[in-house]
Amino acid sequence: MKKVIATDKAPAAVGPYSQAIRAGSFLFCSGQIPVDPSTGQFVEGGVEQQAEQVLRNVKAVLEGAGYSLSDVIKATVFAVNMADFAAVNGVYARFFEKEPPARSFVEVGALPKGALVEVEVVAWKE
Repeated sequence: MKKVIATDKAPAAVGPYSQAIRAGSFLFCSGQIPVDPSTGQFVEGGVEQQAEQVLRNVKAVLEGAGYSLSDVIKATVFAVNMADFAAVNGVYARFFEKEPPARSFVEVGALPKGALVEVEVVAWKE
């Protein structure tokens, strides 16, 4: 059974997609960018501040569906500059301290609204 997930604790979708879709025990979360849901604006600062907000948004979507960061089994990080790997990785490590999920880190040409980083996840729980 498929269920659309939406929470006002994370930025609303800016296109024809859902924040997340629950399919059975799996939760497929759309990529999150560094928009502060309380203001609708990008957070100020560089890639570390953006990564922090992105992961807060990911966490909010997960929690809106009844999941947590510990349920994440796969994450994909998109960055416009591979040179930001260490900075983003440092922030990421604070959110996934124990038993981190499988992950890909991909450099891309551009991200929505000029974001420096975006993260999407897949979560699972019984």
